[in-house]
Amino acid sequence: MSINQSLKAQRQFASDVSGGRSSQPIYTAFEQVLAQLDLKGDLLDFGAGTGNLTKRLQTLNRFSSITGIDIMQCPVDIDNSIRWITWDLNDKIHLPNQSFDVIVSAEVIEHLENPRAVAREWFQLLRPGGTLIFSTPNNESWRSLIALLLRGHFVAFSDTCYPAHITALLRKDIQRILSEANFSPPKFVFTNVGGIPNFPKLQWQTVSGGLLKGIRYSDNLLAIAHKPMS
Repeated sequence: MSINQSLKAQRQFASDVSGGRSSQPIYTAFEQVLAQLDLKGDLLDFGAGTGNLTKRLQTLNRFSSITGIDIMQCPVDIDNSIRWITWDLNDKIHLPNQSFDVIVSAEVIEHLENPRAVAREWFQLLRPGGTLIFSTPNNESWRSLIALLLRGHFVAFSDTCYPAHITALLRKDIQRILSEANFSPPKFVFTNVGGIPNFPKLQWQTVSGGLLKGIRYSDNLLAIAHKPMS
């Protein structure tokens, strides 16, 4: 097996391990941001996986067109109106620049080898004034920080998460990556759903009556940035 074939097989295996889906709170957070910003136009779901978010976005009736792209094959239940591209997201995508008004990417960047190259590609694919929204594990939650202290790794980057999760990012990393790609300074939104250390099925929000929120009590975050008009 050649190096390229081995790499392709490894990436496909990592995709299969990930399952191609995210949690309901993450999908809900995307929908809330899209509604709050009143985003419309042509949308790209970058790393669409099994199409769960893609299908939810279609039901919003907000977008002129929706394109999903992922290393996974097109799900059989995807509507024919949705364009699907099967592609390894670690490789440069052959799409025209400035094709989209909105790019969403749910729990994808932590799976990819070069987040800076991805951010540059997002910038190229967006039209001036376009909006990028992506989510990733929140490595600054109490749960993740305690795992780092006691186990030597962030909670979402344990051996059981490998080789699906390979790139751990903090907010400072995201700020730098997006700034280098010429995006506006990002805004961060937290899912406000987070597991308690050693008891991940028990959530901070449950034990606190919903009072514990934000960065230390959320398992995932969303970054929102814009491509300048000029």
